[in-house]
Amino acid sequence: MLFRSAVCPGVTFSMNIVLIGYRGTGKSTVGKVLAARLGRPVVSTDAEIVRRAGQTVPEIVAQYGWDHFRDLESTVCQDFAAQDGLIIDTGGGAILRPQNAGCLKKTGTLFWLTASVATIASRIGTDTQRPSLTGTKSFTEEIEEVLAARNPKYQAAADHVIPTDGRSINQIVDAILSRI
Repeated sequence: MLFRSAVCPGVTFSMNIVLIGYRGTGKSTVGKVLAARLGRPVVSTDAEIVRRAGQTVPEIVAQYGWDHFRDLESTVCQDFAAQDGLIIDTGGGAILRPQNAGCLKKTGTLFWLTASVATIASRIGTDTQRPSLTGTKSFTEEIEEVLAARNPKYQAAADHVIPTDGRSINQIVDAILSRI
């Protein structure tokens, strides 16, 4: 998306494309394909947190707790939002703090990638890089519970909703590109 600057006529800038949604909805893969098609860098909030902390997400959460992880996430969201022309792949919980969505919206368009519980479960069934969010629920129950709590926040933050069930990565990317 190119926009003309009202402050500096003749100057254009490109907005960030921000991918939000629960894990397993395709954000990372879609982000890589979008970046390749648009010739833009793709960045991941979770990968940046891991890089800065020098620990995996489960290690951060085990040692410091979820609040500390969310603090790190907020800092990374602010840092990425201060840049231009990025494809930003956010962690599934980035929208839990309204200030994250707020700062990302200032310089980007937020695309909420959605998928059914069954699709998410089949995509992330072997992922060991994220600790449980509920602790005692079954895998599917956890997804259902977390989605029920987060969906209103995703909806409030999203500029566009992109369903990913039954669609190829290229179809999802085309749907995003048709909206920018």
